[in-house]
Amino acid sequence: MTYSNPQYQIQSYATLPSTNKKLKELLIQSEIDEFTVIITDDQTSGRGQQNNTWESKKGQNLTFSILLKPTFLEPDKQFYISKVVTLAIIDFLQEHTPHSCIKWPNDIYVNDKKIAGVLIENTLMGNGIATSIIGIGLNINQKDFISDAPNPVSLYQLTKKEHNINDMLYKFLELFQKRYQLLVDDKKNIINNDYFYMLYRKDGYHLFKDVSGEFDACIESIDESGLLRLKDTSGIKREYAFKEVEFVIK
Repeated sequence: MTYSNPQYQIQSYATLPSTNKKLKELLIQSEIDEFTVIITDDQTSGRGQQNNTWESKKGQNLTFSILLKPTFLEPDKQFYISKVVTLAIIDFLQEHTPHSCIKWPNDIYVNDKKIAGVLIENTLMGNGIATSIIGIGLNINQKDFISDAPNPVSLYQLTKKEHNINDMLYKFLELFQKRYQLLVDDKKNIINNDYFYMLYRKDGYHLFKDVSGEFDACIESIDESGLLRLKDTSGIKREYAFKEVEFVIK
């Protein structure tokens, strides 16, 4: 199976509530091809994980979704989708600005500020994943943010240059294809090593917070299902699923 030259089918809309929602509607209506991309200039109800909102001014950022059909991937390995997507965003950003990293599980940070978010919605079928809808919000040209999000940043704010949105999309899709091909070719060791290497705060002890309060810990590993494994300063090992622990950023 090869995706060396995927034929992306890009559908552009002036305004959409959600690019993920539009892809799901299209899937219900008829069979659509893998690598269909839905992009909009104005996403009015964009959301992230756990229904967090995503602020994006009209025509200034990349807000789009990609359809995959990774039937070769077992359901308990679905976190690899998140890994290849976030690594592709890192590849993209490193051509423009240093210090980009992956804040577990799939936020993209530059230093301590968030530049991109990912929302992945998978549909399972038997022993594989029937469809994976990957929604991406990537701050490109936005000069200021007015929501109560604590730490957004854009590529413009980092580089002091405006960027062509279409060029940005095509470049990302090219880089994403290369990362996805690693998964198709079962090169999970490369994906795992690169993902861990690009983790936010992967070195040393940092402040975390769970239901019991704040504590200092270091990241030991991320397992194949996406669980975060920490070791605190007392040597106690802790394991967390998404939303069970958070980084404390001051």
